[in-house]
Amino acid sequence: MEALLSTAYLPPVEWMSAYAQAETVWLEAEEHYLKQTYRNRCILLNVSGSVELSIPVSKTVPNHCPVREMRISYAENWPRNHWKSLETSYCTSPYFLYYRDYLEPFYQRRYDWLWDFNLEMLSVMLRLLRLPEKHRLTAAYEAHPEGVADFRAIIHPKRRTAPDYPFRNMEPYRQVFSDRQPFTPNLSVLDLLCNLGPESAEYLKRQPLPAVAP
Repeated sequence: MEALLSTAYLPPVEWMSAYAQAETVWLEAEEHYLKQTYRNRCILLNVSGSVELSIPVSKTVPNHCPVREMRISYAENWPRNHWKSLETSYCTSPYFLYYRDYLEPFYQRRYDWLWDFNLEMLSVMLRLLRLPEKHRLTAAYEAHPEGVADFRAIIHPKRRTAPDYPFRNMEPYRQVFSDRQPFTPNLSVLDLLCNLGPESAEYLKRQPLPAVAP
């Protein structure tokens, strides 16, 4: 299977499952930036439930800005807030201590472009998951590409709790707050990694993917 995915900030489990199971992954590099998507946000879990973190982007860019030209805004200190949320959510998880030194630099260095931030973060996550890098960048935007499973519009944060969401049947795993709240599916892959550690890759490979016609 060849999979087509949009860029994502600390991608959700379903995104990474598609990546892990595909023979080749195409990252959409030529689309226009879309708001309120995983392109600049991730969903974690803390003692109160799901928490959404969003990387602020520049408000001065024109409409229909190419995704690779979307600038990160540092008008507010979001890196400190995001890192504090990561620590609060996963400091008691089995594996956060082993991975924190790989993650913290992303919240200490300033990145100009969202695309670069996501791409470098993806490389680190793949290394921690012990998965090979197998993505290529698209050279042109195609609304209806042939011969590839297109997940760009399917994987969306606003759909993750809908009854008809095609990734609703993810296998439960033990989460940090399993003793006080039910399993929450389709969080950031960071949740999976902090809870399952070295077992995460095998988990991703055995999750059911929806039938997406190539």
